Amino acid sequence: MEKINNLVLGLDVSTKTIGIALFEDFGTNGKLRLLHHVTPVVKPKPTNKMGELFEKARIFEEEFLLKYKDIGITKVIIEEPLLRSNNVNTVATLLRFNGIISRAVYDILGVIPDYISSYDARAYGFPELIQIRKFNKKGEPYPQKDLDKAKPVLFGGYDYEVDKKVIVWEKVSELEPQIVWLVDKKQKLKKENYDMADALACVLGKQRKDGLWE
Repeated sequence: MEKINNLVLGLDVSTKTIGIALFEDFGTNGKLRLLHHVTPVVKPKPTNKMGELFEKARIFEEEFLLKYKDIGITKVIIEEPLLRSNNVNTVATLLRFNGIISRAVYDILGVIPDYISSYDARAYGFPELIQIRKFNKKGEPYPQKDLDKAKPVLFGGYDYEVDKKVIVWEKVSELEPQIVWLVDKKQKLKKENYDMADALACVLGKQRKDGLWE
């Protein structure tokens, strides 16, 4: 990829796959230049969990950061890990890996990352997703008196059980129809697509939240 000034990098970091979105920043909007992912597989698998995280970060550095360090990335936006989990160990692992990747970004790109929650990424990236919820969890309509007092919420126009990652992917597909998505042998979408879509959403959300893009 040729060098382009003012590139904004978005990362959706998980211990399995890191979604990557790279935008050229034109001041009031951006143009998608790359939508990619890295799925680091460590073989043989280390017995120490931290050792595995360090090795996964090294693979990410080699497969992406080092290859793209000189193309003009001036801003990095990382989606904050979700902390709403009953498994304390899972939360701790996500936080550690997010920190390791953040340090790798700083060391290799020389950029201090910005962060955005998944809620804000979706709310500001795709504000049309914020609607008044008209039906309860049973699918029953709320009385009009309740609707009159209700405030719009994220994914309010969808069922409670909707897969939010699928909705974000659909929005990204509408926004960037040229993307060729990954499919398996049965022509079903691979899970990596959702990580890439989330990476794109975190760039849009952060830039719009900060009033930088329309």
